[in-house]
Amino acid sequence: MDPRLRQLQDSISSCIRDMSPEQLAWALPEKWNAAQVLEHLLLTYTGTVKGCERCLEVGKPLAKSPPTLRQRVRITAIVGLGYMPEGRPAPERSRPKGLPAEKVLAEIGPKIAAMDELLTQCENRYGRVTCLMDHPVLGPLTAQQWRKFHWVHGRHHVRQIRAMRAHMEQEK
Repeated sequence: MDPRLRQLQDSISSCIRDMSPEQLAWALPEKWNAAQVLEHLLLTYTGTVKGCERCLEVGKPLAKSPPTLRQRVRITAIVGLGYMPEGRPAPERSRPKGLPAEKVLAEIGPKIAAMDELLTQCENRYGRVTCLMDHPVLGPLTAQQWRKFHWVHGRHHVRQIRAMRAHMEQEK
C-alpha cells in the first residue's frame, strides 16, 4: 500500500480510537460531527473507487481535458504543497447522507485499501503520468495525485476530529 494512504488509515484509526457513539455524534453548532466527517471521507474514497472501476471497465482514462490554469494552481496548492483550504463546502455527492456510524467505521479502512489497489491497477494500465479522471474541483488527476489529494484531505479532517475531541475534553 502507498505509504501516505497507510499513514492516513493509521491516523484515522488513532484519532477515533475509543470514541463512544455519543462522542462520534457530538458537534459544534452548524458543524459536522465526527461520524459525519468520517462518512464524508468514506464517500470521497467510494467515488474514487467507482471512478477507477469505470476507467478499467471502459479500458481508458476518463479525464475530460487537460487542467485549466485555475485547476493547476489548486492542484499545486493541495497536491503539491499539501495545503487544504478551510471553509470550502464539500461537493454534494460527498456530503454525509446519514449512514450509521458503525457502518462507516467498518468500511473506511478497507475502502482506502481498495482505492489504493484500484489506483495502482489504473496506473499500471495507463501509465504514471496519465490523468485518470476528474476531481470535481481540482480537475484531472494522475493516480499519484489522487493518492496525495486523499492524504492531504484526510489529514485535514483528522485534525478537525482531534479538535472536536479536545473541545469535548474541555467541556468535561
